[in-house]
Amino acid sequence: MFESLSDRLTGVFDKLRGRGALTEEDVRTAMREVRIALLEADVALPVVREFVERATDRAVGEDVLRSVTPGQMVVKIVSDTLIEFLGADGSDLMLDVNPPAVIMMVGLQGSGKTTSTAKIAKRLKEKERKKVLMASLDVNRPAAQEQLAVLGQQADVATLPIIAGQQPVEIAKRAMQAAKLQGFDVLMLDTAGRLHVDQPLMDEMKAVSAVANPQEILLVVDSLTGQDAINVATSFTEQVPLTGVVLTRMDGDARGGAALSMRFVTGSPIKFAGTGEKLDAIEPFHPERVANRILGMGDVVSLVEKAAEVINAEDADKLAKKMAKGQFDLNDLRMQLRQMQQMGGLGALAGMLPGLKKAAAAMQAQTGPNDKTLVHLDAIIGSMTPKERARPALINAKRKIRIAKGSGRTVQDVNRLLKMHQEMETAMKKIKKMGGLGGLAKMFMGGKGGGLGGLLGGGAAGGLPPGLGGKGGLPGLGGGDMPQLPPGFDKFMKK
Repeated sequence: MFESLSDRLTGVFDKLRGRGALTEEDVRTAMREVRIALLEADVALPVVREFVERATDRAVGEDVLRSVTPGQMVVKIVSDTLIEFLGADGSDLMLDVNPPAVIMMVGLQGSGKTTSTAKIAKRLKEKERKKVLMASLDVNRPAAQEQLAVLGQQADVATLPIIAGQQPVEIAKRAMQAAKLQGFDVLMLDTAGRLHVDQPLMDEMKAVSAVANPQEILLVVDSLTGQDAINVATSFTEQVPLTGVVLTRMDGDARGGAALSMRFVTGSPIKFAGTGEKLDAIEPFHPERVANRILGMGDVVSLVEKAAEVINAEDADKLAKKMAKGQFDLNDLRMQLRQMQQMGGLGALAGMLPGLKKAAAAMQAQTGPNDKTLVHLDAIIGSMTPKERARPALINAKRKIRIAKGSGRTVQDVNRLLKMHQEMETAMKKIKKMGGLGGLAKMFMGGKGGGLGGLLGGGAAGGLPPGLGGKGGLPGLGGGDMPQLPPGFDKFMKK
């Protein structure tokens, strides 16, 4: 998400960072480019005007122009302004009430309201340990109630039984009663939508709101609708007391205009962003993290959280012990590559690690899109025998031919993989000389192999393949160099 906007802004700021001193005209020229980038990202014109005006007023100040690093100061000002427009803080759901806490989902038909209801319910059940009941109040769209029931089964979340002929207000009353009697913590009401904003839709929502008295009224908006998403949000804001916004299909929105405009237009915080079709593909919206991604600064905090979700602690501990001894075989490499896949693949990781996005983009420019690199690597390792995975030195020319045929790849691909493993193994031996994972962790966020050091080095937090810091393993991240792809990874992708 935000790829095109991020690329444009990064280009603007790279020019500023390369300058020793800045004049007021330099800053104003850069801000004009920022304005064009925001307009191209489909940000609403009033929002663009206000954004550029605020950022320019702050950036042309005497303190910035006389700063030792004026380019960095301007980037910081734009970053702070971005965070202001996205919402100063991430906003949690208001659930600390006498149960059940009622969350009412509103929006137009086709915006992803029903799916978002199930996604949030699943998240509340698994992350917050809440007992959730979902109820569909959509009696207009064919099979809308049945759709929510099916999603409830998939998410393992209870849904209100369907009674044919009941109207939305009656269903809401029944849902409230059921939630109270059965001890549910949260009740989620999926209201009906329309193809456009009309008065009957608003009247129905107001009637349901009067009965349910919801703690949260979340507007679900499809981010891909761009400027129209802003118009929809404005219409709902005028009619219903919104408490937050859920942006869907953010994974397909390279521009990001809706996200940047929504908080400014509605005055309501963006609470969640849908990032895919699966029921776990939804993330809390953290303005500061999103601003960092847009400006190419990465989002290591989200990366650590994602790693914690997908990494098995027992496997990570076993790997940590092996690595502390300088051991790293192809089984370990395979486990790390699979963790990368579970965390969203190279594309997702590139957006979260500062510097990695440029490295990935540079390789793609040379080799073309190659989203299946991790799958190909896994296939090659899967074509080996257990002995070969444990002792790569056994793999001679004859074995390489067999492995290549078995995986549907070439002998050159097998050689590249073995070279990458060899470089990673060398990195592990260097880590051992530095005092093992414990010594390495002290270079980063501290802790016994935890934090960023553990994540990247494969310590207690597990994580990305060792050597992500470029030559010599991870120390590049602690020094001046930005992290690069694992050693040998670029060689594998260059074909």
